[in-house]
Amino acid sequence: MWIVMSGRPLLQIPGPTNIPERILRAMDRSIIDHRSPEFAELTLAVRAGLRAVFGTTEGVPMLYPASGTGATEAALVNVLAPGDRVLVYSYGVFGAGLANVARKFNFDVDEITLEYGDAVPAEDVERRLKADSPTRPYRAVLIVHNETSTGVCVDVAAIRRAMDAASHDALLVVDTVSSLGSMDFEMDDWRVDIVICGSQKGLMLPPGLGVLCISQRALAIAQNGGGSPRHFWDWAPILRENRIGLFPYTPATLMLFGLRESLKMLVDEEGLPGVYARHARLGSAVRAAVRAWGLPIVCKDARYYSNSITAVRMPEGVDSNELVKHAREQYNLSLGGGIGQLNGIAIRLGHLGSLNELEVLGMIGGTELAFADLGIDVPVGSGLVAAQRSFLSRATESSKVLAAATA
Repeated sequence: MWIVMSGRPLLQIPGPTNIPERILRAMDRSIIDHRSPEFAELTLAVRAGLRAVFGTTEGVPMLYPASGTGATEAALVNVLAPGDRVLVYSYGVFGAGLANVARKFNFDVDEITLEYGDAVPAEDVERRLKADSPTRPYRAVLIVHNETSTGVCVDVAAIRRAMDAASHDALLVVDTVSSLGSMDFEMDDWRVDIVICGSQKGLMLPPGLGVLCISQRALAIAQNGGGSPRHFWDWAPILRENRIGLFPYTPATLMLFGLRESLKMLVDEEGLPGVYARHARLGSAVRAAVRAWGLPIVCKDARYYSNSITAVRMPEGVDSNELVKHAREQYNLSLGGGIGQLNGIAIRLGHLGSLNELEVLGMIGGTELAFADLGIDVPVGSGLVAAQRSFLSRATESSKVLAAATA
């Protein structure tokens, strides 16, 4: 029997994330004509805001009423044809997912499988591209920026440098579903050709929008006859209609009102540097708590820690799914369970989107209560104290920086 609890549920999964009240209010309105001047103005405003989040002035944002998986299909079928070779790095569930989508379209997939917790080694990318076939080269390199199953955030800039060092002109396609809007992403500076995202994580919306940003180079390939057979995912009609603020199909109208409000919060109010600093602050505190618990973080190298998700291995003999179930049923706390090879072995703590210090402390405290209830040997309060100290340390550093700037 499901028990109804008082208070709000604490949603700390890696996504979908908490939706701010003002975004809910922005979507709580009547439908308008999606071919009206008012709607065209909305679409153009949203596209401009998305460019800022993607870190581009030249890239072209596109929106589909779809999930991130749909956006992935749209990314691939417009620039790759059956038989085209692609290099895919798989270091978790979603890297493997990229490879699986590519296989469905009969691309020739070279999947490089790494251990869970590892990041893509840039030197391996360079080595493989230098050794690539000159007569039948890779057409694209596919990576996940932030692997949601392991909490590993890859250095995309280093991968771009590796591709340049190899003098290889493959397209760079990056999945940012659990990083965009939470961690810095620089599409132009890193010369990423296609960026894939969804609405339900850093953008703080419900699931339902597949979001892409496409470089001029990738657009040219699609427009010059590249790609696979496609209809719904075809960029051409979307590009034509989006330029005047319209869509070639009925769009997710109310979601766009929510997206406009989200972009206002991220770009205009908190500001992207502030957003990224907040996520870094929250991520550091969560990792401090995990270290105080004496539990291993799945990500093996601190250089690649994610500031949106931390995957934590449970002690030997502990079923992480039981912990997740208990936290939800006893404390109204939703934690992410382990997926893929980490199913039953790890939990995933989401710290992205609309979130602050007190909410993170609530997650840590609730997790400690669940540990205690299940007899897991973690000192109650240890993670809370460590996280609080982390927050206080960063607050002191910020105060010193502010004082120096105003002196």
